[in-house]
This record gives sequence, C-alpha cells and structure tokens, in this order.
Amino acid sequence: MQMKVQKWGNGSGVRFTKEFLRSAGVSLGDSLNAEVVNGQIVLTPQFRHRSLKERAAAYGGQLNLSEEMVREEPAGSEVW
Repeated sequence: MQMKVQKWGNGSGVRFTKEFLRSAGVSLGDSLNAEVVNGQIVLTPQFRHRSLKERAAAYGGQLNLSEEMVREEPAGSEVW
C-alpha cells in the first residue's frame, strides 16, 4: 500500500483503510507503538489486557474453570 505523509494539525500523519487495519488485527481506538528500525518506521499493536468477558468470548463464552484441587500433603514451601 502506497500512501502520502500529509500535514495534520501541527504534525504529520498517514491514513489507513479499514481493510488494511483489519488485516493487521488493529481496530479504531487501539494504541500502537512506533519505532524506527534500520531506517524504517515500524508500528506494532501495544499490549492490552483483555477483560474477563473478552477472554471468555474467545472460548465461546465458556470459562472452563477447573474444580478445586485437594492435596493431602504440602507441596513446595507451604505451611499447613
């Protein structure tokens, strides 16, 4: 995709199409990290913690919580 750097307020900016952003897994409102690597501008999505609801949605709404484990003896440095 070829684009042009344009004036944007007191700075400069570029615009991306929705399809281009979607193919990169980026949505409106997402934060990106920008850095220059070997003379190239590299944009990467910033890590974002997902809510419990978002995490459950990734598993079809099922959290698959395991049952409580009962141990007869301490494991590690626990004191009973």
